[in-house]
Amino acid sequence: MQVQYDLIVSGGTVVDPSQSLHARRDVAVKDGKIAAIGQLDAASAASRLDASGKIVTPGIVDIHVHVYEGVSHYGVDADEHCLLKGVTTVLDAGSSGCQTFPGFREYVINVARTRVFALLNIASQGMISDIVGELEDLRWARPEETLQVLERNRDVVLGVKVRLERRMAGSNAIAALRMAREVADAADVPVMVHIGGTVNPLTDFLPLLRAGDVITHCFHAKTYGVLDEDGVVVPEVRAAVERGVLLDIGHGRGSFSFNVCERALAQGLLPGTISSDVHAHNIHGPVFDMATTMSKFLHLGLSLDDVIRMSTHAPARAMGMPDGIGTLQVGAPADISIFELRTGTFDFVDAEGEHRIGEQRLVPHAIVRDGRVHAAVVDYA
Repeated sequence: MQVQYDLIVSGGTVVDPSQSLHARRDVAVKDGKIAAIGQLDAASAASRLDASGKIVTPGIVDIHVHVYEGVSHYGVDADEHCLLKGVTTVLDAGSSGCQTFPGFREYVINVARTRVFALLNIASQGMISDIVGELEDLRWARPEETLQVLERNRDVVLGVKVRLERRMAGSNAIAALRMAREVADAADVPVMVHIGGTVNPLTDFLPLLRAGDVITHCFHAKTYGVLDEDGVVVPEVRAAVERGVLLDIGHGRGSFSFNVCERALAQGLLPGTISSDVHAHNIHGPVFDMATTMSKFLHLGLSLDDVIRMSTHAPARAMGMPDGIGTLQVGAPADISIFELRTGTFDFVDAEGEHRIGEQRLVPHAIVRDGRVHAAVVDYA
């Protein structure tokens, strides 16, 4: 048989919510693109990746990571902690600002095997150190320069990030959000807002958010969250979601509570996207990686299809990523994540130290990034 493809990922169950697809299929790759999906002859490809018994998904998209290694105290290596853990595309959530972004582009975005996009921090220095909050002194906020850097780098900068928590912004949260809003409106991009533990209640910020903006750390257990003191969804939060504001998980070291999440889900308040907020302070727990965060939502009752959708097509579309990211449609970049869906007894812990025992776990097996195969590197106890 004539060789038609460079690679066939064969024998797996393809789960691609962008195409309402959940079935046994083979996926063919040619010249770094998805070339075909169907029942394909392995002999028609130069190489074969056996995915028998595995889950095959579009490349996972994590829209909250910190991968400015060596500059930000949060930074980790994108390839080690994202790509080789099953994630093909990431969005760095404000590690760099207008003054530090050039280095991030040259030394991370341009060289990582992982596809890396960025949100610019409204604070010009970004998230360099935790000694002083980046917005405790508003002189660090530089809207005009932020807009200029964003306009020069529209191929990789997708929006603006602002952290409103007391230890980052002090009493400047409202003013900082207004500056981020100014830049986002001028560039027609979304704002991602870090909430929880703020001086102001969440209801003070919501009027400044527009359709397409992102509230990350949406199920934290700090003060001023999506639930009131009685555990009921704050009406203004529900109204914001209804007008198009996106809720993003952003698990992190201190920003995800099983209890808060369960109460919100029970009242019909679902996240729009699942993200890990993986960084240097949580790669040894409680986050570990994106696959672990996704597995927690299987435990919480979301279907596999919903978990994959919230980790592929939904975040790619929400953040305005180029067409083809988050899907296995023919012609899309050949980014594919392959997981083993293990059953057993698995101990998951949230950011509050609360443990839950789950019966399913997604374990990365292999990754195809831009048509190239990488073996996953994981060590789950």
